[in-house]
Amino acid sequence: MAYKKICDSEVVLTELMIPSYANFGGKVHGGVILSLMDKVAYVCATKHAQNYCVTASVSAVDFLAPVDVGDLVSLKARVNYVGNSSMIVGIRVEAENFQKGIVKHTNSSYFTFVAIDKEGKPVKVPGLELLTDTEIRRFAFGKLRKEQKSTNNKEFDELKSSINLNTVHQKWKNENCKVV
Repeated sequence: MAYKKICDSEVVLTELMIPSYANFGGKVHGGVILSLMDKVAYVCATKHAQNYCVTASVSAVDFLAPVDVGDLVSLKARVNYVGNSSMIVGIRVEAENFQKGIVKHTNSSYFTFVAIDKEGKPVKVPGLELLTDTEIRRFAFGKLRKEQKSTNNKEFDELKSSINLNTVHQKWKNENCKVV
């Protein structure tokens, strides 16, 4: 089985935030940041897998700080965990106001990619050669993330099947909705 070092597929994408990226509030639109995150994660996953990869899921993306027009945004991506055909890519986004010398962490997220062949079938990806305690910890957290997602999906499916639409309006009397 082939193994690759994490540093072999790490990617940094840096882009200047321009006025056309601004939302109605004058800050860089979150969709622009998400698109850049998907792009850098794709390149990272593809470098690791040496195959075409597709985005399978995105974990929560929390916007920790706004990004201003004129900021230099750097998106750092690395493979944190690999399964058979899937990879969890961690992304850290930082915005730098280089005029003021201020760098702020704006986003972090985890994108899961699946490597596929020309017929669209999943293909095996190289394993990870873990060299540092940080890499070992990130791999362990990736495995936990994968297991937790599976558990959450099962629990949510069970909860969905327990909803009785005939009585739901009674249970929701304190919610901000009106069943008509």
